[in-house]
Amino acid sequence: MRNLIHPAARITSVVFHPLLIPTLGFFLLFNSGFYFAILPWSVKKFMLLVVFLSTCVLPLLSILLLALNPRFDLKMEKNTDRILPVMFSSIFYYLGYLILQRLPVFPIYQFFLIASILIQIVLVIVSLKWKISAHSAAIGGLVGGFFGLSFRLQENPVFILSLLVLIAGTVGTARLVLGKHTNSQVYAGFLLGFLIMGLVIALI
Repeated sequence: MRNLIHPAARITSVVFHPLLIPTLGFFLLFNSGFYFAILPWSVKKFMLLVVFLSTCVLPLLSILLLALNPRFDLKMEKNTDRILPVMFSSIFYYLGYLILQRLPVFPIYQFFLIASILIQIVLVIVSLKWKISAHSAAIGGLVGGFFGLSFRLQENPVFILSLLVLIAGTVGTARLVLGKHTNSQVYAGFLLGFLIMGLVIALI
């Protein structure tokens, strides 16, 4: 059993990597049943492509370019190793926001990207002194976003919320199993993402 736990934790960390969470979030938004999900499939495909490129592909390429420098640790074991990658990610997220801003769609999608940028900015600040969990912050933001939507629209997407809470617990456990973070780093990351995204979506 123990031999299966670590591979399962590694797979979980990859499948729910922070670079993939925004794309997952938009996919869930498109299938949430909320009024703003009523968009032509062609528009949804274009938005997913923009989000995937700006929040996953381009940030990943920037990390690979940084890895060309022998002083850069690709595993990012130190908290300070994450600062440049997160800063580049924030820039690419903003690029995605600018593109979505030009589309005739509901602004809630733009709010999700803006809140994601705020989460990354806080992650950079915290990472100057402490190794907070980016995985937990990303999934925490997604959970907080849907809780914020529930509060804002007075609707209760039980299935999506239950699924996201389950995923968040699985991701946090995986990071602990792999020894990447302490309990406090996992909890702090989740709360950071949850509060920032939740407050932005619920109140703006």
